[in-house]
Amino acid sequence: MENTKKSSGWDSNKTFTVVGLGLLTAIVVVLQWLASAIKFGPFSITLCLAPIIVGAALYGWKAGAWLGFAFSLMVLITGDAAAFLTVNVPGTIITVILKGTAAGLVSGLVYKLICKKNQLAAVITSGIAAPVVNTGIFLVGCLVFFLPTLKAWGEGAGFDNVFAYLFVGMVGLNFLVELGINLVLSSVIVMIINVITKNYLKKTV
Repeated sequence: MENTKKSSGWDSNKTFTVVGLGLLTAIVVVLQWLASAIKFGPFSITLCLAPIIVGAALYGWKAGAWLGFAFSLMVLITGDAAAFLTVNVPGTIITVILKGTAAGLVSGLVYKLICKKNQLAAVITSGIAAPVVNTGIFLVGCLVFFLPTLKAWGEGAGFDNVFAYLFVGMVGLNFLVELGINLVLSSVIVMIINVITKNYLKKTV
């Protein structure tokens, strides 16, 4: 009887994880599709970091990595990386996939590390880590694969220094907006995690 209960709980928990990840993946897809029309500077902002953080917190870093991967695919599909694809297709795909997937993965690891001490601090730190990793890998990818092109774009935009163009002209405002959204939503994310954990996850154990 005990084994049957454990097996049933495991099956229920597995099913809930699959359904939850499916729902969060759909939310990521829709939010990134909507965000492709909202631009601060040359690129659209990332609205889907919040559901990525929720998924990473509820289901672990692997779930965070999956949701980040889904976000990356949407960046490529919606044409948000079109300017880079015309210059270097492999470099664009590598950069986009790596930055999104790593953002979700790191967010999950950070949350797991801190949540037992303070859940709000864990969510806030994860919310900071996600855009930092996402933007940081994007910048590294730009320098590795697109430096000559960026120099030309920067000069055309009136920047004498390619680093100034990267940080001020390309990603500065977007990063601050994304970071601000995550910090503002921190308390909401905590509430979502608590509700799902109390009402669903604990019942399947």
